[in-house]
Amino acid sequence: MTNQTNPTRVVTGEVRLSYVNLLRPRENQYGGDPKFSVTILLPKTDVATKARIDAAIEAAKQIGKGKHWNGVIPPMVAIPVYDGDGVKPSDGMPFGDECKGHWVFSASSKVDQPPKIVDANLNPVLDPTEVYSGMYGRIAVNFSAYAQAGKKGVGCYLSTNVQKTRDGEPLGSSAPAAQDDFGGAPAQPQYQQA
Repeated sequence: MTNQTNPTRVVTGEVRLSYVNLLRPRENQYGGDPKFSVTILLPKTDVATKARIDAAIEAAKQIGKGKHWNGVIPPMVAIPVYDGDGVKPSDGMPFGDECKGHWVFSASSKVDQPPKIVDANLNPVLDPTEVYSGMYGRIAVNFSAYAQAGKKGVGCYLSTNVQKTRDGEPLGSSAPAAQDDFGGAPAQPQYQQA
């Protein structure tokens, strides 16, 4: 769904969320202000959402032409959407297995713009354990042109709302359950003071 009054804003179809930092802002590893952020895995089968994203990026380029790029769209504009079947632009390494068959992009927002997270029934999600890497949802994002440190491109930003649609297998390293480590039987005291 695109916003008729804002051609750079897109609400996705169902996506999988990774590197979820939606409850607390995270500091950038290269310095800078902490931000709320998430990596979005859009299935390649969702051609309608991808078409809306492509249109929003083109709209952002047109706005950037007058606002940031001195009336000219650069021949090589960095865009934030990558092929999950390819390699990461940061280091040339393949994307993780969870990215296969997806378009991959990240979105962030400033610390004073926390996202609002709701469930499938539009109720606020209050339990922090319900928001994690691997869950499925829909997300509102905004694309905007930038010119910074000699680079010109289009960035992707959280546009306030995230809807969790269903649970998914958690992504990333997770600690084993306490029962897996310690078993079901209560521990017998072993320590004896001398």
